[in-house]
Amino acid sequence: MLKGIPSIISPELLKILDEMGHGDEIVIGDGNFPTESMGQRTVRADGHGVPELLDAILQVMPLDTYVESPVVLMEVVPGDPVVPTIWDEFEEIVEKREPAKISHIERFAFYERAKKAYAIVATGEMAIYANVLLKKGVVKG
Repeated sequence: MLKGIPSIISPELLKILDEMGHGDEIVIGDGNFPTESMGQRTVRADGHGVPELLDAILQVMPLDTYVESPVVLMEVVPGDPVVPTIWDEFEEIVEKREPAKISHIERFAFYERAKKAYAIVATGEMAIYANVLLKKGVVKG
């Protein structure tokens, strides 16, 4: 164990976060996200929710301040009546940990970015549209 590292961050996830460089992206996917078919590194976080992992990751990883929106969510498919209330939690976490603009992109555009992400964290999150893409920033000393 290490001091200051949230216990929800597994050794594998910690290694990936450390390996990532400025501008690299990581996706935290909900339980329905097609993680394995994206073809990238997969980190299993079964049994954990996206809000808890988002909060933990933002405690150790800075967001990119050189882009307009370093936090991206998958927007609701037109015609889908779902209202993702989990987005309110995401906004609170981002504001508390690493204030930044949050944007939304179309489902298949999100998938294309996920395919290029450094890694995808597969969670057990049951809320739908609970996928978050984060762009890593610079650790300033």
